[in-house]
Amino acid sequence: MNKTKIIATVGPATTEKKVLMDIIENGVDVIRINMSHATHSYCKKIIEQINEINKELKLHVPIMLDLAGPEVRVQKIEHGEVELLPDSKIKIYADGRIGNNESISVNKEELIQYAKFNSLLKLDDGKITLQVLNKTEEYLECMILTGGVLKSGKSVNVPGVDLHLPFLSEKDKSDVLFAHKNHVDYVALSFVRDGEDILEVTDLLIDQKDDHLSVISKIECESAIEEIDEIIRLSDGVMVARGDLGVEIPLERVPGVTKMVINKCHSAGKISIIATDLMSSMEYSIEPTRAEVSDVANAVLDGVDAIVLTGETTIGLYPVETVNMMEKIIESTEVDINYYDLLDKAMRTEKQDITGALAYSVVECADRLKARAIVIPTMTGYTAKKISRFRPSCPIIAISPNEEVLKELSMYFGIYTYPMKEIKNFDKMIDNARKVVLSKINLNPFDKFIVTGGYPLGQSQHTNFMKIEEL
Repeated sequence: MNKTKIIATVGPATTEKKVLMDIIENGVDVIRINMSHATHSYCKKIIEQINEINKELKLHVPIMLDLAGPEVRVQKIEHGEVELLPDSKIKIYADGRIGNNESISVNKEELIQYAKFNSLLKLDDGKITLQVLNKTEEYLECMILTGGVLKSGKSVNVPGVDLHLPFLSEKDKSDVLFAHKNHVDYVALSFVRDGEDILEVTDLLIDQKDDHLSVISKIECESAIEEIDEIIRLSDGVMVARGDLGVEIPLERVPGVTKMVINKCHSAGKISIIATDLMSSMEYSIEPTRAEVSDVANAVLDGVDAIVLTGETTIGLYPVETVNMMEKIIESTEVDINYYDLLDKAMRTEKQDITGALAYSVVECADRLKARAIVIPTMTGYTAKKISRFRPSCPIIAISPNEEVLKELSMYFGIYTYPMKEIKNFDKMIDNARKVVLSKINLNPFDKFIVTGGYPLGQSQHTNFMKIEEL
C-alpha cells in the first residue's frame, strides 16, 4: 500500500472507461481534469465513469478540476500543429483566426495590449521563444528566437510583464459552479498570485453553501512565491506546477522553491503536490529516463502527498505502463523515507491540543512498534489528516460512513479509506477495525495495529484514546 498518491490527468489516451479502470487498478488515486481543454459534457462523462468505477471496485477515487485561470493559450492551429523556424517572423493576434506558420491567435487580447517592445514570449512551457519586434492595436510582430513544433492550446508566458488579467474569468466561475453541482472533490486554481485570488473562489463556494469542495492553489508565478505563507494558510493544499513556474522564474530556482513549498505545507498540515515532467519521456517510450526515476524518488523522499501525471496520461502512448512504473518507484523509495525526521519536523510546529498530541503519540508508537496499520473511525476526517501530517511508516486506514469525507481523505499521504456505518459500541468498533485491517493487509501472528479515535463514540469532540491490538 503506497503512501504517496498518484494524480492522473485524463485526456484522449484515458477517456475510455476500461483505460480509466486500468490506471486506477495500477495505482492512480486521484483523477484530474484540465479545464483549459475540457468541456462540461466531457467532464460529465468522466465523472459518471469514475462514479461507476468507484462502485464496481469499492473505491473512493476523488476528482480534481483544474481551472484554466488567467492563462494565455494558443488557439486553434491548422492541422493541429505548425513548425516555427528560428529567425522567421510571426504575427500574434487575438481575433480567433486559425493559426499557421505566419500568424497565430491567442485567447486573451490583453497579451496584445500589454506586451512590450522586446518582450520575450515563452510558448509551451518555454520550449519556443519569441521576441516582440513591433506591436499595433491588432497584433504583435515577433521574431522566432527558439523554434519548434507548436500545437493548439499550448501556454504563452510573458516573464516580467503584468498582463492585468482578472483572476477568475466567467468560464472559471462557471467551472467552479459545475464542480459544486456535480459533487467534485477538489478544484485547482491556476496562477494564484496572492490570498485575494483564493478568497474569490472560497467566497463563491460559501455562496453555494459548499463545505466539501477543497481548494488547491497552484504555484506558477513569482508573486505566489512571495505570498506563499498566506496562500498556504488559505488553501487546503498547494501544487507546485513546475512547467509554468520554470518559465516565470529562472529554471535553476525551481528545485529550491519546490522543496521550500513542500516543507511549508508539511509544517502547516496542508496537502503538497508536485507536477510537470515527472515521467514525460514515457509519453513516447516504454521506460522512463534515470533522471525521471530520481525526480519521482526525490519527491517521495521529501514526503509529498501526491505527484501528478499530465501528458503521460492525456496523450501518451503508454498511460497504464507509466502509472505502473510510477507506482513501482514510489513503493521502492518509500522504504528509504526518513519517517522520524518528518515526524520531528511536524511535531515542532504542531499546536498544543489534545488531538494533535495524541496523533503524534500514535505515530511515534506505530513507528517504534513497527505497527502494520493505524485505524481511525472518523466522521469529519480531522484526526486522519492530523496523523497523515506526522507521516507514519505504516498505512492509515480511515473508516467513515461519509463518502465525501472518504473521497477527500484519499488525496492525503498514507490514508486509505473504508466505508462503514457509524458504530457507537466500543468493543464492536475495535472488532470491526480488526476485520478491516485483515481485509486490507496480510498480517502474521504477533503483528500489531493501532486503533485511535474519540470516546464516548459519537460524543467526544476530541481524539482521546489509542488502543494497540496484536494478533
